[in-house]
Amino acid sequence: MILVGGRLRNANISAGRKHPVILDNHHPLSIIIAVHYHQKNLHAGQQLLIASMREKYWPLSAHNLARKVIHRCVKCFRTRPTAHEQLMADLPAERVTPAPPFMRVGVDYCGPFYIQYPYRKGGPIKCFVAVFVCLAVKAVHLEVVGDLTTQAFIAALKRFVSRRGRPEILMCDNATNFVGARRELDELRKLFNNQDFMKAVTEETSWENINFKFIPAKSPNFGGLWEAAVKSMKEHLKRTLGNTVLVSDEMATLVAQIEACLNSRPLTPLSNDATDLEILTPGHFLVGRQLTAIPEPSLQDLNESRLSKWQRVQYFLQRIWNRWSTQYLSNLHTRTKWTKQRNNLFVGTMVLLCEDNVPPLKWRLGRVTEIHPGKDGNIRVVKVHTKDGDFLRAISKVCVLPIRDNESTPASAHEKD
Repeated sequence: MILVGGRLRNANISAGRKHPVILDNHHPLSIIIAVHYHQKNLHAGQQLLIASMREKYWPLSAHNLARKVIHRCVKCFRTRPTAHEQLMADLPAERVTPAPPFMRVGVDYCGPFYIQYPYRKGGPIKCFVAVFVCLAVKAVHLEVVGDLTTQAFIAALKRFVSRRGRPEILMCDNATNFVGARRELDELRKLFNNQDFMKAVTEETSWENINFKFIPAKSPNFGGLWEAAVKSMKEHLKRTLGNTVLVSDEMATLVAQIEACLNSRPLTPLSNDATDLEILTPGHFLVGRQLTAIPEPSLQDLNESRLSKWQRVQYFLQRIWNRWSTQYLSNLHTRTKWTKQRNNLFVGTMVLLCEDNVPPLKWRLGRVTEIHPGKDGNIRVVKVHTKDGDFLRAISKVCVLPIRDNESTPASAHEKD
């Protein structure tokens, strides 16, 4: 046993404090002693833990030892849990493959908003707006929906198909990211979680050869494109409308104008080149120009003007897609967050499920039973078994408990990966 010498021989304190026992911070006994003092002092923080240990012991690298013990404490972790992360996935093929506008679409709801009918007595009634977003060119299509029923959604989908054409893929949020105490948000969440709704929409779209996909529950980052469109649409509407209640026709007109504004946003950063007079927008893929721009005569050179009308249209479309490929697509390289590779979760990991409007100490405790690797082999979606059933969650809504069983991946888990 090695003791600290020091200069406190003449101090009026106990012998243990004068000459504390030196401990190796990596030894299991040191960890056991640190855990004892941590629990004895009611889950003390780093400074209090070190001070209480040094009354009798002098661990080497005390700060590292204290951080390790606090980090591994399950009760401390549950008070301030940290969600798991993984390297941001590559963009799906639907985002980076040229395709006609609205061939691959994401859809989401926003609202409620209030309107009045001109010849109907009574107060304002609720309405919602369905936001359809093209995954390739970010073009937006807005549809006013009267209520939160399956029939109303299918009717909005039919209007969208009639105006924009039949899409191949239609991706939809589960709407569990809509949180709050308001009854309207609960109705919206129940609609998208209703199995009858999913079945009815899937059957309706199957007749049209539309592949309808639902992203994992409580995973808004899987549908960030249409979540951003919903945010932009609501900003335009609220800043323009305020607390005013419009008539149904006025609401439809305002929504159409907001759609034109959203489809006139630049897809690429503005150029500093004085000769670059036009920016690339979703409207170029829809009508050949910004939807808010005034039609102007063509200023093409003589060689292009000698082409036939159809050839000029095709040439113009090729120029637009070339700009999409060289300018817009190149800006999608950067990962804005989740830039580091993390350890993958494996079957058997103990986790907490993040819940909205619920304190962390009441979050459900569960164990990972299934993993869903992406194309790059990273795990971003898992199935968790809890006392209330099984839940499919993105790892951004999962907190890994600091248990030693979670730190070492069994061989069977490597085989499943």
